[in-house]
Amino acid sequence: MKKLILGAAVLCGTFAMAQKIGVKAGGNLSSISENDTKSQFGFYAGLYLNSPINSKLSIQPEVVYSLQGAEVTGLPSGVTGNLNLGYINIPVMFQYTVAQDLFVEAGPQFGFLVDATLKATAGGYTVKQDVKNQMNTFDFGIGAGLGYNFTPNLSMNARYIAGVTNIVKNNSGDSVRNNVFQLGLGYTFK
Repeated sequence: MKKLILGAAVLCGTFAMAQKIGVKAGGNLSSISENDTKSQFGFYAGLYLNSPINSKLSIQPEVVYSLQGAEVTGLPSGVTGNLNLGYINIPVMFQYTVAQDLFVEAGPQFGFLVDATLKATAGGYTVKQDVKNQMNTFDFGIGAGLGYNFTPNLSMNARYIAGVTNIVKNNSGDSVRNNVFQLGLGYTFK
């Protein structure tokens, strides 16, 4: 029993030492699956913890703030509108190295809505309305992407997240889902 506990402690210590912590940031091109909307640009920024499982496979949980949403179309002439959705996202990506410094990734993403604003502009006037009470506060998506490690510290990543859950409360029509394409940089502390 003592050997089992000692072995587990050594394994946990080795696993903890192999983890790499980093920061990441970049741009979003987001949309929602609703008629009368177009994609809009946003940003994301956050932290990650990369834990190697073996020489090719690792798991990377992240905590990221992401500004998502869509441009609202189909409005009267001269009126522009945007739905801005702020999420704290927790993706858990499984990364597989396919070639030296090139990796692919896939995994689930859990999102928690922190802000939802509908903004309309006409004739130089802007009106903002908080619409968080009309939105579901939990969002689930599936992510897939690829990345490249320029150095042991600096990497570039492209990822697409397809929303699975309906983001609108009491929606009687088709499910409205988030879709986000991300492109950004990561810096791993050694």
